[in-house]
Amino acid sequence: FVPLRVNSAGVMPIIFAQSFIVIPGTMAAFSDFASVSMMAELFQPMTRTYDITYGLLIVFFTYFYTAIIFNPVDLAENLKKQGAFIPGVKPGARTAEYIDRVLTRVTLPGSFYLALVALVPFWIMQWFGIQTFFFGGTSLLIVVGVGLDTVQQAQQLLHMRHYDGFMKKGRVKMRGRQGYM
Repeated sequence: FVPLRVNSAGVMPIIFAQSFIVIPGTMAAFSDFASVSMMAELFQPMTRTYDITYGLLIVFFTYFYTAIIFNPVDLAENLKKQGAFIPGVKPGARTAEYIDRVLTRVTLPGSFYLALVALVPFWIMQWFGIQTFFFGGTSLLIVVGVGLDTVQQAQQLLHMRHYDGFMKKGRVKMRGRQGYM
């Protein structure tokens, strides 16, 4: 079992996309040219151009960041060193190619998920006319991620205590004639 996450990039693509999407507005603040101001108007939040560009930037940065943090060649090498393999795939370079292909396929829905999570708060604000409260996609992902990590750690602690209690009893039931040890 090789753990390939659908959202292996986390919140970083949203942060990168947000950093790039504010560039036209920042340039317009320091420039007197009408064309720069017009470009900044196109990339204001709550506009269609902003939504499309922001979504595409998130998809791009999801692939970009996943390629940086996840190295299929190293994973294939580690699997080979451990004597593990993926059924039907030769160890080594073929395994790296297979992992890369699977990761590319898995990253696409993950990138759309990130774009949707980042854009839905903007759409909700626009549809309901909310101006004062903003709960962005990045903060939503962080809160959910921390919650999931907390639940996972709690499950691991419960699992560990269960086995610890099992080993403390000192009597392990064995099969055969010996009964108890």
